[in-house]
Amino acid sequence: MPYVSAPSDIARHHAARRLAALATPSGALGRLGQLGVWIASCQGYAPPKPVDDVRLVIFAGDHGVSAHGVSAFPRAITGAMVRTFLDGRAGVSALAKAHDVSVRVLDVGVDDDFDDLDADTRAALTAHKVRRSSGAIHLQDALTSEETQVALQAGAAVAREEIRTGAQLLISGDMGIGNTTPAAAMVAAGLGLPADEVAGRGTGIADAALRHKVAVIAAALERAGARADDPFETLQALGSADLAAATGFLLAAAQDGVPVLLDGLMSVACALTAERMEAGAAAWYAAGHRSTEPAQSLALTKMGLEPLLDLGMRLGEGSGAVAAVPLVRGAAALLRDVALIADL
Repeated sequence: MPYVSAPSDIARHHAARRLAALATPSGALGRLGQLGVWIASCQGYAPPKPVDDVRLVIFAGDHGVSAHGVSAFPRAITGAMVRTFLDGRAGVSALAKAHDVSVRVLDVGVDDDFDDLDADTRAALTAHKVRRSSGAIHLQDALTSEETQVALQAGAAVAREEIRTGAQLLISGDMGIGNTTPAAAMVAAGLGLPADEVAGRGTGIADAALRHKVAVIAAALERAGARADDPFETLQALGSADLAAATGFLLAAAQDGVPVLLDGLMSVACALTAERMEAGAAAWYAAGHRSTEPAQSLALTKMGLEPLLDLGMRLGEGSGAVAAVPLVRGAAALLRDVALIADL
C-alpha cells in the first residue's frame, strides 16, 4: 500500500536559500516567497518548474440530511448544478476558464440517474457512482463499510488518473445540497469539538435553521459515539459518498507526491480526515482561501495551514481554490525568474 513521504527537504533548503538571494529586499515577497518554497519542496526542484497543468475534480453527491431542514435549497439543485458544470456555465467554470484550470465532474452519490444526458457523457459522469444519496447522519450511517471503501478507492483512482496524465497541482471541488452538515460533523469528530462550534450557515440559512443544524450535528455525533475516533468510521457514520471519495483523492495525491490546493469546508474536512488516516498528508496541501464556515478555519488551524485568500466566499465547487491558482503560479515564477543579487 502506498504511504505518504514528506516533500523534499533538500529542495526546500535550496529554494529557501534562493529566496534569500533574490534581488528583492529581505522578506519583501512575504507569503508568496514561502509559497514558492513549498511548491519547490513538493516538486523536488529548486527553483520550481512552472505550474502549468492544474486540474479540478468536482465530487458530487446528495445527503440524507438535506431532507431535514439544514439547507436553504432543495436536493434537486445538486443534479441541476452538475448539468451546469457539464455545460461550463457554473461559477467555478468561469474562474477555471479564466485561470486555465481543467474541470472534471463526477457523480459519486447524486440522487439522479442523469438519463437525459448522452450515453458517453453519462458514462463518464457516473463511472465512479457509489449510491444514490447518502444516509441522514443523525438517524443512520451515511454509508456501509463496503461503500466507504469503494468511495475511498474511487477517489484515489481518479487522483492517479489525473496525475498519470500530467497534473502538477490538484484541487478537489464539491457539489451537494446539505454537504456542510456532514463536513462539519467530520471536523467535529476529527478535532473533538461540539456541534455548536463547527456548524455554519452553509447556503445562507437563518438563525432558526442554524439552531436546528446544530442539533442535527449533535445528534449525529452522539449516534456515532466512539466510532468518531477512527477516521474510516467517521466517513462511514458521518460523511457521505462524495466526501469519502474526496478524502481518497486527497490521500492519494499526498501518497503520490502531488500538491493540492484546498478549497472550502468540504475539501478541508476531507483533508483533515486524510491526515488522520495517514499523518504527513497535510504537508502536501495548501489552503486556497478561507470560507465563511467556522469548521473550515478550525481544521486549517489544526493542520497548520494559512489561507492564501480571504474574500468572504462560500460558493464551494472548488471556486476559492481556483481563484488562488494565479498566486501559486506567480510564487513559482518569482522564485524561478527573479534575478539573484549576486548576478547584478
